[in-house]
Amino acid sequence: MWLDLDGAGPLHGQTYRALRAAVLDGRLAPGARLPSSRALAREVRLARNTVIQAYEQLVAEGYALTRRGSGTYVATPLQEAPPSSSPPSDPGAEARPVSLSRYGERLRAVASPRGLGWEARRPRLPFDFRYGEPAYADLPYASWCRTLARCARNTTRGELYYGAPAGDPRLREALAAYLGRSRGVSCTPEQVVIVHGSQQAIDLAVRLLVDPGDRVVTEDPHYGGLDIALSAAGAERVPLPVDEDGLPTSRLPEDGARLVCVTPSHQFPTGAVMPASRRLALLAWAERHGAFVLEDDYDGEFRFDGRPLASLQGLDSHGRVLYLGTVSKVLFPSLRIGYVVAPPSLAEALAHAKAVTDTGGSGLEQRALAQFITSGAFERHLRRSRSRHASRRRAFLEAAQEHLGDRVRIGGANAGLHVVLWIPDAPAQRVAEIRQRASGVGVGVYSVHPFYRGRAPCAGLLMGFGALTETEIREGIRRLAGALH
Repeated sequence: MWLDLDGAGPLHGQTYRALRAAVLDGRLAPGARLPSSRALAREVRLARNTVIQAYEQLVAEGYALTRRGSGTYVATPLQEAPPSSSPPSDPGAEARPVSLSRYGERLRAVASPRGLGWEARRPRLPFDFRYGEPAYADLPYASWCRTLARCARNTTRGELYYGAPAGDPRLREALAAYLGRSRGVSCTPEQVVIVHGSQQAIDLAVRLLVDPGDRVVTEDPHYGGLDIALSAAGAERVPLPVDEDGLPTSRLPEDGARLVCVTPSHQFPTGAVMPASRRLALLAWAERHGAFVLEDDYDGEFRFDGRPLASLQGLDSHGRVLYLGTVSKVLFPSLRIGYVVAPPSLAEALAHAKAVTDTGGSGLEQRALAQFITSGAFERHLRRSRSRHASRRRAFLEAAQEHLGDRVRIGGANAGLHVVLWIPDAPAQRVAEIRQRASGVGVGVYSVHPFYRGRAPCAGLLMGFGALTETEIREGIRRLAGALH
């Protein structure tokens, strides 16, 4: 008997695949008796145990059966082979189109052109002003590891099982207290739902509140992940161009909307800060129209001119604001811990939505973060980070003034870990050329224009400084200035 072994992996696996192919293409017909393991082993020059293992695999998967005292036979009727077990009869034939739900089709339409994902899309350059990245060198890594190890050692049997979908109660309690004293958020632990970062928080809130055709007001420009969630939900988006004070509340639609999505403490990506008058006007509008407000406080802990601003949620007396936050910028993104503070009327429904999405996050990391917060280590690290980021920001502004002068305008420098470098004399179309020139001298810069639904005023570069040293920032700006010349 001829067996064509493919040379991939153990011999018993090769033998099994060769026999299976002979069964599937009809060379071994249903009901045919297979050679004895001893005879086949001698014929194809394999160990008998190798053939026995291959026969056992064929029997286990239904391609063959054994008859006591008689031998091994090809199964009849033969069960249908798994779809992946044999190639299609016509390799050149087009696959049948997959029919998705309406939600799936909307998601495919918006996500496929972007290649949806948040991982780094290109190799890091020596002076990379990649935005959204924390300062890994500043992490209290040893302290975090000790806390994580202590929690692992003290884990009880009950804590090895699934946790509550809304998150570990100790972390919810610790976050409610921390957000109250640091961000002016007014909430109970029951209002806090732990999520896997801001993107899941946005997706859950949109699924919970928005039906296809519902109007949703957004800032223009805004975070791209929000755009994907709204498009997939079938929302009618109403983008309002931001100004130096963020969302222009005077332009909110008088016939209402279901949801308003804002980044009031540090507008993404322009960096505008919404003043108190607009915050109060937004809340009054939401109450008047029965709308909800999604407040994304993605880096509100970092403010360099004056004290950090109190949250929009802290001003809300009618339960209209869902407050989103994350520890990705203070600690590190792969920790995947974020949170939503929901109004009391939505807290239970949000926890249910989270339960449908998954069965809860990692209990060990949540317990460790709770201890990290209650011990004071989290806020000690945050104070040190503010000081170091303030120095990085100062280095950026001084280097920009020295090497670029009045050729550029800097936006959003009073808070957060990124700025927008506007180049008034260059049209938006030249950003690709500018990025290429900068890359040629080892400097990574990023375009602000993909975040706009309308047209940006001029060429703009979104530049994060949090992950660079002061020396690297100064040298990167010097090289960028040379590239711009």
